[in-house]
Amino acid sequence: VFITAKLPSSFLAHLEVQPRFADLDENGHIDQLIIRPTVGYQLTENLSIWQGYAWVGNFNQRHTPPQSPFFEENRIYQQILYTRKFDSFKITSRTRLEERWIEHVDGTAVRFRTGLRGTYALPMAPEWALVLSDEVFVHLNTVGTRGPEAGFDQNRAFAGVNRTFSKYFNMDFGYQNQLLNSRTIPNLANQMNHMILFQFFINI
Repeated sequence: VFITAKLPSSFLAHLEVQPRFADLDENGHIDQLIIRPTVGYQLTENLSIWQGYAWVGNFNQRHTPPQSPFFEENRIYQQILYTRKFDSFKITSRTRLEERWIEHVDGTAVRFRTGLRGTYALPMAPEWALVLSDEVFVHLNTVGTRGPEAGFDQNRAFAGVNRTFSKYFNMDFGYQNQLLNSRTIPNLANQMNHMILFQFFINI
C-alpha cells in the first residue's frame, strides 16, 4: 500500500506498508514486512527529491542467522523521482541510494537501485492500463562476513495491469520476477522468485 499526500509549499509526504508472504512450507506465512515513511519536495512539474526511512522485519528463518528466527533492518535513503505524462503513456524513473543497518552485521551497507516504469492506458477502456517495470539493485560495498557483498544484488521485473478507480485510488495487479544474488546463503547463489504482486496507490 502506497499513500502519497501533497503538503503546502511544494512539500510531499509518502508512506508505504508492504507485507510480503512466502510459501516455504505447506502453510504460507509472512516473510517480510517493510514500513517506509518519506518526505519529499516537488522541484518541477516532473521532478521531485525525497528523504526517507525504512524499517524492515525479516521473519524467514532460512534467511536469518541460526541463533535468531527474526532479524530487523533499518535504512535511510535518498531518491530522485522523475515522471512524464504523454497522451496515453506515462513513464516514471526512480533512482535511490540506501544506507542500511542490518541486525547481526557490523557496519553500514550501501546499496544503489534504479528503476523504470511505464504505463499505457487502453484507448477502449482508459481506466485500465498495461504496466511494465524493471529495477536493478547493486551493493556498493562489502560489509563484514555476514553482510552484503559488493556487486549485483537483484533485479525485479514486473508485468501487469493497472486499474484506476478515481483520482485518489488505483491499483496494480500482475507478475513479478525477482532474480536474487544470494551469495551469503548456501545453494542460493542465483535464486529466482516468482511473485503475484498487488499494489494499492492512494493519492491525497
